[in-house]
Amino acid sequence: MSDLEVRQLRYFVAVAEELHFGRAADRLGMAQPPLSRAIRELERQLGVQLFERTTRHVVLTPPGETLLRDARTALDAVAAAAERARHVGRPAPGLRLALKADYDAGLLPQIFETYHLEDAAVPVELMLGGRGEQVPALRQGRADVALLATPFDDRGLDVEPLLTEPRLVALAASDPLAARTTLCLADLAGRTLPDGTPADRDGLAPPPEPPRPVLDLAQLFNLVELGNIIWFPPTSVARRHPRPGIAYRPVADLKPTALAIAWPQNCHSPAVAAFVRAATAVAAATYPPESAIPAETFTAASHSETEELRSTVHSS
Repeated sequence: MSDLEVRQLRYFVAVAEELHFGRAADRLGMAQPPLSRAIRELERQLGVQLFERTTRHVVLTPPGETLLRDARTALDAVAAAAERARHVGRPAPGLRLALKADYDAGLLPQIFETYHLEDAAVPVELMLGGRGEQVPALRQGRADVALLATPFDDRGLDVEPLLTEPRLVALAASDPLAARTTLCLADLAGRTLPDGTPADRDGLAPPPEPPRPVLDLAQLFNLVELGNIIWFPPTSVARRHPRPGIAYRPVADLKPTALAIAWPQNCHSPAVAAFVRAATAVAAATYPPESAIPAETFTAASHSETEELRSTVHSS
């Protein structure tokens, strides 16, 4: 058997994701007959059937499902190799840090300050994105390191946990549930999270189709204030964003979230190593386990009470 070509994998992934030869051909910018021939040649080359085809539908076989998973990884690796080579070849390459805005537990300024004391430090380029965009950026070579909330798919990545903190529910101050000091997930039945999943399932149910667009913080806060959605922010986000129209309440059975730093496996960049050292050192010094602020603290019913708590936290 000859080695597989990148072109073959791209063709296969397009068909496997579309499950329709016509749509896959349009996506690839080619005619359908040569795409069909290329897939048949790939099956002959591998000695397995990758798709079950009828006049009504196209379905992946078990070998096809296996190849799809590995083909995606292989294509990401090829793209990452090219992107990293281009990045390193720049006159003054920097460190590309991927993160979701405000999901740094307030640590980023201190991390930067500590990092720039390192001999291996280089300028940092921030890559702000929505939830779920950081891991693809690492895998595809568009980012060198990422700060992100767990859980996430860490295949091919090295990960160092930084801190764990409770999550709260953010709901409209006018919501009847805001009158209570603590809640449980069952109390949130009938309400939805920003991605459309039922709130009482803690995001475990699959999102509706098509998926909702990624919202920035301002959009999230506006929708929460209007009572359209509720949200589960970590306590660090709630501390930094008190708003008169939003009540933050503890949810007894809501799992906490963890902030981690991740970077590609087999990375030998001194700049990445220095950034990871800085992040872990700052997190350990800022949030030792004994100083963690419990979620029960965030039951202030008014903006002024939340501001007072915020001032206390930052002055301690």
